[in-house]
Amino acid sequence: MLTNLSKYLTHPIFRLIRMAADEMQQPTYVVGGFVRDLLMGRPSKDIDVVTVGSGVELAKKVAGMLGKDVKVHVFKNFGTAQVKYKGERDWEIEFVGARKESYQHDSRKPIVENGTLEDDQLRRDFTINALAIGLNENNFGEIVDPFNGIEDLSNGIIRTPLDPNITFSDDPLRMLRAIRFAGRFRFKIEATTWRGIIESAYRISIISQERIIDELNKMLMCEEPSLPLKMLSDCGLMKLILPEIAALHGIENIEGKKHKDVFLHTLEVVDNVALRSNNLWLRWAALLHDIGKPITKKFENNIGWTFHGHEIVGKRMVNRIFVRLHLPQNEDKRYVENLVLLHLRPIALVEDVVTDSAIRRLLFDAGDDIDDLMILAESDVTSKIPEKVERYMMNFMHVRKKLKEVEEKDKIRNWQPPITGEMIMETFGIKPSKEVGIIKNAIREAILDCVIDNNYDDAYQFMLDQAAILGLKPIK
Repeated sequence: MLTNLSKYLTHPIFRLIRMAADEMQQPTYVVGGFVRDLLMGRPSKDIDVVTVGSGVELAKKVAGMLGKDVKVHVFKNFGTAQVKYKGERDWEIEFVGARKESYQHDSRKPIVENGTLEDDQLRRDFTINALAIGLNENNFGEIVDPFNGIEDLSNGIIRTPLDPNITFSDDPLRMLRAIRFAGRFRFKIEATTWRGIIESAYRISIISQERIIDELNKMLMCEEPSLPLKMLSDCGLMKLILPEIAALHGIENIEGKKHKDVFLHTLEVVDNVALRSNNLWLRWAALLHDIGKPITKKFENNIGWTFHGHEIVGKRMVNRIFVRLHLPQNEDKRYVENLVLLHLRPIALVEDVVTDSAIRRLLFDAGDDIDDLMILAESDVTSKIPEKVERYMMNFMHVRKKLKEVEEKDKIRNWQPPITGEMIMETFGIKPSKEVGIIKNAIREAILDCVIDNNYDDAYQFMLDQAAILGLKPIK
C-alpha cells in the first residue's frame, strides 16, 4: 500500500514550504489535483496547499523566501493567496487555510469557518481529489487518504466523499466536474454518485452560465468529447443546459423509412473533429452543425426524411445559443455561425462535378475558415459502409486539390471585387442607390462564375455593360 510520496517531492519549492510551515508551526499539506496527477503520472504545475492556520500569511512567508521579486496575490473574498514562481518550470501555488463549509439550499455561497484538514477534505468534490500529502518535517510525503481515493484512482472510479445529494446540492457544478473528469480520464462514475447527479440535475439552474461554459469547454477539449457529452444526455443535464442538442436524440420511422439518430451522429462528428484539430470553436461548430434538423425535419412521400434548410436555421440558432450561454459575441461566434451555415457545401461539391466556379464561390464564402470547413465536412462522414467513406474521402481530396489550384490562380480567399461601390458612383455620377448594388453584385457574380477574369480591366468593362442595361452612362 502506497503511503509516502516524498521521493516525488524533490523540487526545492516543497522544501521551502516545509521550512516556512514549520517555522510558523502550521500543519500544512499539498492537496487535490496535484496529488491526483502525481499518482497518475501526469505533469502538473498547479499546487494547492492547505494549512491549518492562515494560508495568506504562509503564502507571504514562502514568497519572501523565494526572493523579493516574487509577488503574492491575495484574494480576500476567498481567504486565499497565490504565488507564481518561475524556475526551470513555472509554478502556480494556491495557499488556503483549512476550512469547513455549509450551504443554504438556494445559494452557492458557502458559510465558511476555520477547520481541520479532515474538514477540508470532507468539502472536496471527489475522493480522488481529496488526497493530501504532508509537507511538515514530521510527516513530509505521507499520504492522507480518508476516503480510499487511491483505490478509486486505481479502479478508475469517480465517487463523492459525502452523500452525493449533499455534495451536488452544495455546489451543483460538481455534477459537471464529475462528468468532465470521467470523460477526461475515461473513468466510471460510481452508481450512487451517478444516481445523485440524476436526482440533483435540476439544481444546475443556480450556477452561472460562465461556470457552466467553462466546464463544457473542457469537456469539448477532451480527447474523446463524446464520452462526457453522452453522459450529460443520459443524466438529464443536457436538456437543461443545451436543449437544442438534447432535441437531436431519437429516431422516427414512417412507412419503414427512418432517419439516423442525429444526436449520436453529432457525437461521432465531434470525435472526428477532435482527432483532426484542437480548435475549441471548431469543436463547437461540430457540436452545433445539425441543430436546425429537428425544426426542419419533414417526411416526404417517395423521398423519405428531409431537413431542407437546416443549415440556415442552424446558423440563426447558434446566435441565440451564444447569447443565452454568455459565449463570446465576437469573431468566435461569427466563425461558428459561418461553419454551421456552410457545412453542407463541400459535401455538395463531392457529389457533383467540381467546377472552378463552385470552388471560387466556396473560397469566397468561407474565406479564412475554408481549411476548418473542410475538416468539419470530412468529419461529417460517419457512414458505416467503408466503401462509401473511402469514396467520399477521395472526393474530398480532389476538392482540396482544386481549392489549392484556384486559390493560387485567383487569390479569391477574402477577395473583394476590383470595382467598389464608390467607384461605380463616381463613374456614373450617382448617389447610393439600388442600381449601385445591382452593378456591384453583377460584377462579383460574373467573376465567381468565371464569366470574366478577376482583374480591373475586365471588371470595368463589365460594369459599363451592366450600367448600359440600366440606362446609366459614365459622366466622363
